[in-house]
Amino acid sequence: MTAQSKAHREAQYGLLTSIASEAGVSLSTVSKVVHRRHDVGAATRARVEELLAQYGYVRPGEPDPAVPRQIIAVFRDLAGPYTLEVVRGIVDAADEIGIDVVTGTTAHRSISQWLEECVALGAAGLIIVISMLAEEDQRRIVEQRLPVVLVDPLSAPTHDIPSIGVTNWSGAREAVQHLIGLGHTRIGMVAGRSHSLAGAARLHGYRAAIEEAGIAYDPAIVRSTDFDFEEALLASLRILASDDPPTAVFAASDAQALGVLEAARQHGLSVPEDLAVMSFDDTHVAAMACPPLSAVRQPFEELGHEATRVLVQLSEGRPPASSRVELATQLVLRTSTSAPREVAAE
Repeated sequence: MTAQSKAHREAQYGLLTSIASEAGVSLSTVSKVVHRRHDVGAATRARVEELLAQYGYVRPGEPDPAVPRQIIAVFRDLAGPYTLEVVRGIVDAADEIGIDVVTGTTAHRSISQWLEECVALGAAGLIIVISMLAEEDQRRIVEQRLPVVLVDPLSAPTHDIPSIGVTNWSGAREAVQHLIGLGHTRIGMVAGRSHSLAGAARLHGYRAAIEEAGIAYDPAIVRSTDFDFEEALLASLRILASDDPPTAVFAASDAQALGVLEAARQHGLSVPEDLAVMSFDDTHVAAMACPPLSAVRQPFEELGHEATRVLVQLSEGRPPASSRVELATQLVLRTSTSAPREVAAE
């Protein structure tokens, strides 16, 4: 037994002794009530239970009612591979510290309604993933000091609301630099929407890489879509049908990269021989794609852990050291990328 656990046991024993004295019963009787034995009279049980509650006694193995046991994680939807990875990270992190996770979406409830739900449930706080916060919601969070953490917010939040993300710009730049290093000079992109901070940063990283290499930016082979398969498929079909199609395409998410692969198939192109495809996310579907996708890996488990850690810290009244945390990405190479045919043939 450690010194800490010994001290805790002695404190609990002292508390039960005091309760026994105040109730006018033996310590043995108090112990029976604590362990929910049935051989104690109703009046005596009620008096002891009242004192246990009054002094805040927590039975062994039961959660402390003073500590919130839930957090809420809200997503735009629960459909894409990114969402599933982030959910997994948050749930695993919360499970390690004994907190349950309530998940939901903004499809039928607004962020404002989820804030109300958080207060009504007495939850430790709210993690909001890839959502736009209205000014009114931001003001309420700050004024009422509601514990809220944002993961990949669509718009830049006020400095008082912490956010967690990854190094989107540098990750995208590294991915495109790899394609350039293979010999590609005609590189298209299926980008995210401009209103998305992550999407915009990945597009800027793409542009930085090609400009550093002296490659002119061509809007004809760059299309912006939601992080969505169907939209990316349509955008990719247009890119590949351009007068001077690319030999490589960088997609801003795995869902979009799958759309690029399907567009290549419909155009009769072989990946990577005719078209190299690079993705961003590296969810489980990246490795299962045909061919397996080279991708910028987001540290999903770490994202979940960091968001949960900061939220619990906020719920305890301790503001984080920084309002913005960016976790490093990693380039993972698989068989969807190779040199263009003319370079490979040299």
